[in-house]
Amino acid sequence: MKNKFSSYLAKKEPLLQTLIERLNAKYEYASVLGTDVHGKTYAANRSSTSVGDNQEMESGFVFRIYHKGVSFEYATNEISSAKIGEIETAIAELVAHLYKGKQVKMGLPAEEPLTQSYLRKNRGQVYSTEKIVGILTDLVKKTMLEKSVANANVMVTIQEISKLFISAKRHLKQHYNYSASGVYIIVREGAVTRYAYDGLDENSLAGVIKGLPRIVKATYRLAIELLKAELPKPGKYTIITDPSITGLIVHEAFGHGVEMDQFVKDRALAPEYMNKQVASPLISMHDGAAAANSVASYFFDDDGVSAQDTLIIDHGILKAGIIDRTSALQLGVKPTGNGRRQEFSHKTYTRMTNTYFEAGKSTLDEMIKSVEYGYYIAKTNNGMEDPKNWGIQCAALYGKEIKNGKFTGKMISPVVMSGFVLDLLKSITMISGDFTLSGSGHCGKGYKEWVRVSDGGPSLKAEVKIG
Repeated sequence: MKNKFSSYLAKKEPLLQTLIERLNAKYEYASVLGTDVHGKTYAANRSSTSVGDNQEMESGFVFRIYHKGVSFEYATNEISSAKIGEIETAIAELVAHLYKGKQVKMGLPAEEPLTQSYLRKNRGQVYSTEKIVGILTDLVKKTMLEKSVANANVMVTIQEISKLFISAKRHLKQHYNYSASGVYIIVREGAVTRYAYDGLDENSLAGVIKGLPRIVKATYRLAIELLKAELPKPGKYTIITDPSITGLIVHEAFGHGVEMDQFVKDRALAPEYMNKQVASPLISMHDGAAAANSVASYFFDDDGVSAQDTLIIDHGILKAGIIDRTSALQLGVKPTGNGRRQEFSHKTYTRMTNTYFEAGKSTLDEMIKSVEYGYYIAKTNNGMEDPKNWGIQCAALYGKEIKNGKFTGKMISPVVMSGFVLDLLKSITMISGDFTLSGSGHCGKGYKEWVRVSDGGPSLKAEVKIG
């Protein structure tokens, strides 16, 4: 890890400054976002090891123009003194071409002047490729000694991000990194095959490496337990969620539902419920790159808007949504620092960052003891939400049966929960005082536009349909 801002972007910085000054002389607003992202993925299983560049690597520039009520973008990965004229011509041709069609008119971005450089370094030791591969290989070999293990997969990803944003009023630079691990273990006894998985993420490679042995052991034990798991009987149940399932609920139940670029196209129900009760009074919900320090945290978004902490639900009342700059201009509101691109050549969308419910005051033991019959649901798998109608579906790896306030030892797997968002959120009656945020996965906008997000919170007691 370099732990410093990209030398490539630094070399292009004076040229970009000159080009933005020239563009601002022609158009009402011009900005450029430069990105330089590098990363490695290390993996091992019973039969192989691999080291390679990860799929999120990118390097390039996107220019944004606002002029006469219309927004335009031009992306390129080639910037040089000889190409300034070509870029200006290409942007002029794009503007002239797009003005011929019907456009959605909007105002100009309102930017506060800011010149700032941000740096979030990797915390702790940095390991060589050989050291990382050796650690992963040893963990796989030790796990494969267990007779029930069919395969063990252990992975570590390292990512370094540098971004540069220049407009007439803003000159921003940021460099940050994150590390993440993933464990996937398959076990088999007779004709029964099961699997379990887990992960760990933070901006410390040393922290991720240190936590891997514990995660591998816990994942193996869970996989063995799941060999005796049964399919759930469909019905409505009282559940206690682990933090990962809480994160899945907050992400799917209300995260996508308050992405305000959906408001522009009338694809969300949330505008009808602003300042109304949408959840139990116990629930307060946040999103924002500044709301936590995780793999989804940054200092400014891809629109050049500073990171924020947005209070979305305040004690059950829907107070706000999250929004990118262009959608904010269309709706006449302030952007929240949630404008994110999959990569420089892709459009900015409103995207979640760190999405979570605030912690409560109950203990997990109290919550479990309060359940007459139900399940402790754990290990998020995937989910879907319909922002227009507020239907929700959340899948989990397993559930532990609870009867008369105690675990019975019985397990169900897999678990699919479904229902209406308001019914689910209003059914929450207890929230634990502990809190965990995880960012081991990615989120798509529909079926595409993948960005890394984190979500989580405390444990919840709620009512859901299973099956």
